[in-house]
Amino acid sequence: MSFAKEFKEFAMKGNVIDLAVGVIIGAAFGKIVDSLVKQILMPLVGLLLPGEQGYLGWKIAVGAKEVPYGLFLGELVNFVIVALALYLFIVKFLGFVMKAKQVTPPAPSRQEALLAEIRDLLKAR
Repeated sequence: MSFAKEFKEFAMKGNVIDLAVGVIIGAAFGKIVDSLVKQILMPLVGLLLPGEQGYLGWKIAVGAKEVPYGLFLGELVNFVIVALALYLFIVKFLGFVMKAKQVTPPAPSRQEALLAEIRDLLKAR
């Protein structure tokens, strides 16, 4: 089998295509959350704790150097929102869906119930 044919079979499997779609949607979601944090949430935090440029101006001076901890806090909030969204979707929502899909086995037939009763009586002897 040629390399091109093997690669085509691999790439056309359903799981690979699903994964690619998931990555693209995840990247778009990441951009939305990033925008939410940088343009809405952190400026609101900057209003509560004023600085020269809002949270972007939050810096600690160490000698002649400045450490921009405001930028780090923005990225931290971004991470927490993405992690929370993933937890809610993967753990809670998909867990709920998987529990709903679980099928209870059907009740035993009359013949199976009689056989189980005979088995239990034989065990008791």
